Amino acid sequence: MSANAGSCKVVKFEPCTEVNERLQEFAEDFFEVVTNDYTDDGLEQLVGYMRQNAEESALQKAAEENGIELPPYEIEILSSQDWLADNVIEFAPVDVAEFMVYGIHEKNIDTKDKIGIKVYAATAFGSEHQTTKCCLQGISDIHKLINYTPRILDVGTGSGILSLAAAKIWPQSQIVAVDIDDESVAVTKQNAIDNGVETQITAIYSDGYQAKTVKENAPYDVILANILARPLIAMAEDMAKHLKIGGYAVISGFIEDQVDWVVEAHEKFGLHLQKVYEADNWRAALLKKVK
Repeated sequence: MSANAGSCKVVKFEPCTEVNERLQEFAEDFFEVVTNDYTDDGLEQLVGYMRQNAEESALQKAAEENGIELPPYEIEILSSQDWLADNVIEFAPVDVAEFMVYGIHEKNIDTKDKIGIKVYAATAFGSEHQTTKCCLQGISDIHKLINYTPRILDVGTGSGILSLAAAKIWPQSQIVAVDIDDESVAVTKQNAIDNGVETQITAIYSDGYQAKTVKENAPYDVILANILARPLIAMAEDMAKHLKIGGYAVISGFIEDQVDWVVEAHEKFGLHLQKVYEADNWRAALLKKVK
């Protein structure tokens, strides 16, 4: 029997602009699985999965012992023979542009004429998100616009899906994939191995553009950043500094009402809007550095 058999409790914390770093670290230590979801109004929601027999009082006690003030939350019960597999790991294949993203649990996936991207989905919680789909469209468009093998930076790589897509659509490319979450770095490395592109992708910890490896490999022909509006704006100048003149960037993680705000912040540094991608209320933008 699976170690995850039976029901589990799902703790959904109140959505916020950005999850507190100490709360995030605490959650990752306390819960069996943690996800960071995004609401349609651009807010971030921390969600923790714990076993059915885990007591809410244990959560509160652990938080108190660690000096963590828990934000408001709700608890739901998920009933399943294997809650991790049924509710976290499995997701339907995502078909976007030239790409087919699918979970490693898929046994008989037919990618047909698509570029297949196999993902260990237990930690690939962004696999189906609208922003990921928009960014894949952006990568596809850049591939049509350039006739050379680009040097690529993926900021906030998550499970590495965008890096995997870039590695496969440009088989000779070299990609630096960074994240501020150590688990994301580890998962990206494993996903690169599973897809046979580990020699193309260097996955490392970095707070944005600060890591030595990021700086040493600059300037880049393509930068990918699927994060959120505020960090995108905060790092707009760094993006411009690390992108070649004539290079392209795909940014996402913002909603319709934030498009002008985000784009204008990048245009101040010579990154001009080429195209906006839409999926429900989420948006992505293709930018080109012109000066």
